[in-house]
Amino acid sequence: MTRLFNDPAAFADEALEGFTAAHRRWVRPVTGGVVRATTTPAGQVAVVIGGGSGHYPAFSGLVGRGLAHGAAVGNVFASPSARQIHSVATEAYAGGGVLLMYGNYAGDVLHFGQAAERLAADGIETRTFAVADDISSAGPEESAKRRGIAGDLPVFKAAAAAAEQGLPLAEVLRVAERAGARTRSFGIAFSGCTLPGADHPLFTVPEARMAVGLGIHGEPGIGEEALPTADEAARLLVETLLKELPGDVADPAGQRAAVILNGLGSVKYEELFVVYRKVAALLGDAGVEIVDPEVGELVTSFDMAGISLTLTWLDDRLEELWRAPADTPAYRKGALDAAEPDRDRVPVTPADQDTAVPAAPVVPAASDASRRAAATVLTALDAVSRVVDAHADELGRIDAVAGDGDHGIGMRRGSTAAHLAAHDAHGLGAGAGTVLTRAADAWADKAGGTSGALWGTILRSLGTALGDRDAPDAARVAEGVTKASAAVQRLGGAEVGDKTMVDVLVPFADALAAATAEGLPLADAWDRAATTATAAAAGTADLLPRRGRARPHAEKSLGTPDAGAHSLALITRAVHGALLDHH
Repeated sequence: MTRLFNDPAAFADEALEGFTAAHRRWVRPVTGGVVRATTTPAGQVAVVIGGGSGHYPAFSGLVGRGLAHGAAVGNVFASPSARQIHSVATEAYAGGGVLLMYGNYAGDVLHFGQAAERLAADGIETRTFAVADDISSAGPEESAKRRGIAGDLPVFKAAAAAAEQGLPLAEVLRVAERAGARTRSFGIAFSGCTLPGADHPLFTVPEARMAVGLGIHGEPGIGEEALPTADEAARLLVETLLKELPGDVADPAGQRAAVILNGLGSVKYEELFVVYRKVAALLGDAGVEIVDPEVGELVTSFDMAGISLTLTWLDDRLEELWRAPADTPAYRKGALDAAEPDRDRVPVTPADQDTAVPAAPVVPAASDASRRAAATVLTALDAVSRVVDAHADELGRIDAVAGDGDHGIGMRRGSTAAHLAAHDAHGLGAGAGTVLTRAADAWADKAGGTSGALWGTILRSLGTALGDRDAPDAARVAEGVTKASAAVQRLGGAEVGDKTMVDVLVPFADALAAATAEGLPLADAWDRAATTATAAAAGTADLLPRRGRARPHAEKSLGTPDAGAHSLALITRAVHGALLDHH
């Protein structure tokens, strides 16, 4: 379990603060993460990586020459927000464009995609690439749906080494695609991990058993087997990976491979070496030439007891990039000339942040009617925060049935931050639209992950529809909810029937639009729609998930409602209570 922490909600921020204090030779802190402390040649492509906290040395530990130019760091097991990623990428940008790289998780895909759009709007050429190396999370015919685990490292390194050589953005992206297509990983675990402040692990493994095919966010494996010896574990890992070769590799004999035996948190180095001796022997028996192997903790999952094996099948070009030197806090290879510190920018320390005088916040002008509506919005967001807090443990339990169990934690972080931001904006005289958009940014920033991106989208869509000029009527609110529903479907790609929040959002929006079209007052229309939402959320128990982290464990979730759908239904009912208070 995680024993040393202060406020669990501050754990990720405090860990990053300590990391930067310990590694000022390599990194400097910026809003949203870290960037290199050394200069980057003008015109060089900036490779910006990122993901949730809890996986050290990924992602902040891989920032430095020869590897990433910056890392956006999210909360525990939650992707960084688009605003955080945009901030880090802007600081890392050196004139040659930006390549955003991350593991293939829904929240990361959403936030990094949004950040890429914002960077492009700023005139910064940007591309994205999601690493998808975990063969247990989808079959070869659906390889694009696979998760990114320890294969992140060789793919990140290939792209970053290409950038160091001065290649243009399009070529750096092609290198990433080549490395990603030739990288496969597979893992096993003997116990789950425990998040800071939690009193139980996200999943458990029975005594004398192991979970097979796990992820790195506390997801349970896709199956269980008897606890193996070290040699049996090595054989399982090697034989599983050798069954699936890249399309242009017909036979492992005579092939070269970068090999990573990765510890996920609690398996000690001596144990890893015992396993690796057999891994090396088995690959040798198969005729594979091992190139610069890595044995250690490269991508972790807090205190999870588990290991994974990664093979990147090398050609001459990929071998050159794999062998290229790198100098980061957690990963070093070869030798580089002395680096020049970046003297053009003064590092920001926590003390500077505490003593700096912030600029006075400004909100757009608003009508009296919109400010009165903003008071209702604030009451609604307070109700949202309270209902989420009251049900956070339940939401986590539901999510843990087939996912990683962090939905309640993320929703609590997001809803609390949204209410606080809305309170501040309302205090400054903001209208309803601005109160909602400020709340949207805060929810996305603090929650991260898929739910953060989607709830940020919902609140921003509502805020845009309501605006700051007029008193919003029932029809305008219904229009905003309809637009929010469409935006969530467009952004997340989910459809009704996929067992996601969309299964509630769509019927809720449709029911609200129909009720307001009949002329019902907003509170009555919302009541009818909230009843529809509650029924739709219960109905997700009969569905099998087709998207997200629950998809590999679809059968486990049968009989349990979707956590995102359930939380949305709870929120719609809580908001109805707030509307009655302001009726």
